Amino acid sequence: MGVANLWVFPDRIAVKTYRFCTMDSLTSVQAQVNVRVRLGKVLLVEDEALTREAIARFLADEGFEVCIAENGQRALDMLLGAQQGSAQQGNSHNGISQNVYQGAIAGISIVILDLTLPDMNGLDLCRTVRQRGIDLPILIVSAKSTETDRVLGLEVGADDYLTKPFGMRELVARCRALIRRSKPKTKLENACVLRFEDIVMNIDECRVYLAGKEVHLSPKEFKILELLMSQTKRVWSRDQIIDRVWGYDFIGDNKTVDVHIRWLREKLEANPSDPKYLKTVRGFGYRLG
Repeated sequence: MGVANLWVFPDRIAVKTYRFCTMDSLTSVQAQVNVRVRLGKVLLVEDEALTREAIARFLADEGFEVCIAENGQRALDMLLGAQQGSAQQGNSHNGISQNVYQGAIAGISIVILDLTLPDMNGLDLCRTVRQRGIDLPILIVSAKSTETDRVLGLEVGADDYLTKPFGMRELVARCRALIRRSKPKTKLENACVLRFEDIVMNIDECRVYLAGKEVHLSPKEFKILELLMSQTKRVWSRDQIIDRVWGYDFIGDNKTVDVHIRWLREKLEANPSDPKYLKTVRGFGYRLG
């Protein structure tokens, strides 16, 4: 065990003195305070040790369980289960418990991802995770702060983008919001089936069919399509879609709507560049048909 004064992100937050485990033996950081309910499990992908330990400790004190990945490959191993061979009962991998690798995705609620990693670009990691069908919320934290950087992060699959330096309380608020919005919603009181031309949406079963063939959508894609199909021909602005799908407490860029619409077009349109169903009304928003 060791003791350190950790001062992270000058002028924004000073992290108090804490005791912490060395990273080689750290499976998950847990607060040494009384927390009645865990808020969720965070996978923190950060290569800079001081920042990593400070963020992990603060999140743990707020009620999160934190799993650590100091490089992109370890994060992929944890998310994709690629290290199950070294995670048999009674074994460990560099001091990391097998519990991290065996079905780790089932327990992880959110990924906090730094873009500057020693072995790969964080954007490539984010893209790979999405291509493998993993729909966990991803929050990018990066010193890259231009609009182009933020848009690129959202386009490769991130759900939110937070620029450094940032306040720890804002980080916690964003994590809570992303986890809350990713939880499956309860069934509608009046279950129904929505139809528009070749698209059929079973609200009760959360299934979508195109010309009789099931199309697999992420929860956010499903909610956006449900909104558009609920009132065909109506134009919905980005802000209206954010309010209905993400909630009024959404913290982020409304360009995330454009990203999700593009993903929907790739799944539903024969020619996504000339959409038949998901129409853009320039200067206003989107409509169906």
